[in-house]
Amino acid sequence: MKIFSKLKKVNLTTQIAVAFILAIIVGCLLQGVPDVSNAIIKPFGNVFLNLLKFIVAPLVLLSITSGILSTNNLSTLGKIGLHAVCYFMFTTVLAVLTGLVTSTIAVQFIPLSNITIETATPIGAVKKMSLIEEIVNFFPSNMIAPSYSGIMIQIIVIAVVFGIAIVHVGAKGDPVKNLVLSLNEVVQRVLNYIMMLAPIGIFCMLTPVIANNGPSILGSLAALVGLAHFCFLFHAMAVYVPCLHFLGGYSPLKFLKHMQPALLFAYSSDSSVATLPYTMKSTERMHVRKDIRDFVLPLGATINMDGVAIYLSVATVFVAACCGIHLTMGMYMGIAFSATIASIGTPSVPGASLTFMSVIFALVGIPIEYVAVIAGVDRIVDMARTVMSIVGDASCAVIMQRHFGDKPPNPEKESA
Repeated sequence: MKIFSKLKKVNLTTQIAVAFILAIIVGCLLQGVPDVSNAIIKPFGNVFLNLLKFIVAPLVLLSITSGILSTNNLSTLGKIGLHAVCYFMFTTVLAVLTGLVTSTIAVQFIPLSNITIETATPIGAVKKMSLIEEIVNFFPSNMIAPSYSGIMIQIIVIAVVFGIAIVHVGAKGDPVKNLVLSLNEVVQRVLNYIMMLAPIGIFCMLTPVIANNGPSILGSLAALVGLAHFCFLFHAMAVYVPCLHFLGGYSPLKFLKHMQPALLFAYSSDSSVATLPYTMKSTERMHVRKDIRDFVLPLGATINMDGVAIYLSVATVFVAACCGIHLTMGMYMGIAFSATIASIGTPSVPGASLTFMSVIFALVGIPIEYVAVIAGVDRIVDMARTVMSIVGDASCAVIMQRHFGDKPPNPEKESA
């Protein structure tokens, strides 16, 4: 009993890391007899996979709609809210472009392992269509059918349309808004239950992959992690630094100095929401007005996740290259749109990005089973993704202070 009580105290990141290592070891040991892993271990991984498939549609619909409903506060702060949302969308679009362009170039030079997995029929497999046909296919002709067919891009469109409509209706839409927010909390709790099984599920899904493909696949995973971190750093230097300097009139070095406690907590906690008190304290030291930081930072923690947008783009292009899937221009547009919307709607819970990753994989015809290939390194990347998110939130608060506050932040006269 003492052993189980101690295991409960181990955080999910550590559990997944241990499961990842064990899967590598067991997969290598079973490399000569992959049928054993496919027959005995893989079925338990399929259970976890089915649970993920089960939660995908309601999670996408409700979390994205809830994310859009957060903009209802625009009526409270007017121009500040509008400009903040525009800034978040601007940086998110640039993040997606960074991920797509960089990964598309990088896969031409990085040695990739050909990954083979015994798969079921892919969810929402994409048929070969012209660019116009693919764009038309974004928009559903039926509200319920996309949940059955698994065409996630259509579910995203439904969520966006209804989210915007509920915001525009105003007070009359409050009952629907409260229902959506309540259902979203329930779905996120179900996702938490499923993610408790993540270490077992990842072990059972990844072990057969290693047994069938060999340990050479680990080199590709390391390349994916390195590529993602490069994109994070590039986005920070190419977007956040110029925005702080030119739009915020603030020294990036001073900004980094005051953000250190928040950055360290974000890197260890993997949650931009949990980091909010630290981010607020850091922006307070930079003399951001209370009403501005109290509005912009929670809004950013909900809808601004540039790191997620980058990683979803990079991971999709990377895995598609490993699988030998040629991405068309229509698919790139679908990835860009989905990654942008997913970064707005991704809930602040462990594993949510994996769920949205399965959505985008399905969009381009990658079977959902391939999520298992990179699930083990997801939490490693997640630490940097969270840092990216809070840097984006805080930079927006500083910029809003300069343009709408009583006085611009002065990096030379900050409190210690």
